[in-house]
Formats: sequence, C-alpha cells, structure tokens
Amino acid sequence: MDRRNALKLAAAAPFASAISWTSAEAQQAGAAVQDALREVRATGQQYEPKFFNAREWQTVRVLSDTIIPADDRSGSATEAGVPEFIDFMMTDRPEMQTAIRGGLSWLDTETRDRFSATFVECTEDQRAAVLNDIAWPSRARPGHSHGVRFFNRFRDLVATGFWSSRMGVEDLRYIGNTVVPEWNGCPPEALAKLGVSYD
Repeated sequence: MDRRNALKLAAAAPFASAISWTSAEAQQAGAAVQDALREVRATGQQYEPKFFNAREWQTVRVLSDTIIPADDRSGSATEAGVPEFIDFMMTDRPEMQTAIRGGLSWLDTETRDRFSATFVECTEDQRAAVLNDIAWPSRARPGHSHGVRFFNRFRDLVATGFWSSRMGVEDLRYIGNTVVPEWNGCPPEALAKLGVSYD
C-alpha cells in the first residue's frame, strides 16, 4: 500500500482528536486556510508564514510533500495548502509550537549527524532513511523517541490539512451531500466483494 492510501485509511480515524480538534473544527480551519490562500494568490503574492522562520518553512514544505506527494489522482500536500494549514495551527494552538519547532530542529540535527546536511539539503534517499527510522514507533530505537513523537504529530497534521482541503476531499472521491433521486441498492460488484447479497 502506498503512502497516500495508508494515510487515507488513517484519515478515516479521528486525526483531529490527536490535535484536540473535532472533525468540524478541522474542517473549519481547512476552509479558513483555503480562503486565505485564495486571497493571497489573487494578489499574486507568496504566502508569508506567521509562525515558521524561513528555514523551518522550507523544511515543513519538503516534509509535507514527502508524506503526501503528488500522484495521478491529485497534487501534493503543498499544492493543497497543507503547510499553510500547519502554520495556521501553530498560531491557533500555541501549545503545539514547542513540539513542532523542536521536532524540525531534531530532524536537521539528525540529518547533519548522518549526512552533514540539513533535511532540505539531503537527497530523497537520505531523507527516507531518517524518516523510516521514526515512522513506525514499534520499530524505532529508543534514541529516536523524540523524532518518533514529532513525526507522528506532524504526519497527523499533514493528513488533517490535506483531507480537509478541497483537493483532499476530491482525492477521497467523496460524493456525499448530493441528491440521489433513486436508490437501487449497493452495486453488485461491491456486494460480491463483501460476499453478501440481498436474498
């Protein structure tokens, strides 16, 4: 299963609870960020982060796209406005600031120790080597516990930001909130896959 599909399954769980938001609050935040992005883009200007410094902002963007890259169904996390969503979260939920800023610093320290480069300066394979060591808590070494906690929280933020954006909702192919004039039951192929029938 690829990263996007794994995250999509996880998105069905209450990601917002990991950041002490209800699903409705996450949707509201996502909508607010998308509105703000539209306004910025309409002026032809670049978004200026309210919390992250320039180095952190670059890392947030690269890490977000590493977690949810573009594929044949939709764009990447940055194209969906996820870094802006995370920046919004940092100003809205200041209690998260230290953990996220500390985690970004940990990431650069780890890649400097291993590869003599910041996370952004590393190759894709080098980044993957570090992230693979912190992405699965049960397999991580005790010395990586700070990185594991940071990455789990950051991944939750990316998933929440992506699947509360217009692009993310379209990626899910959500077709709710539409009128169904006639209901003919579950499609036969879905019934067959489940091994059930109406008989």
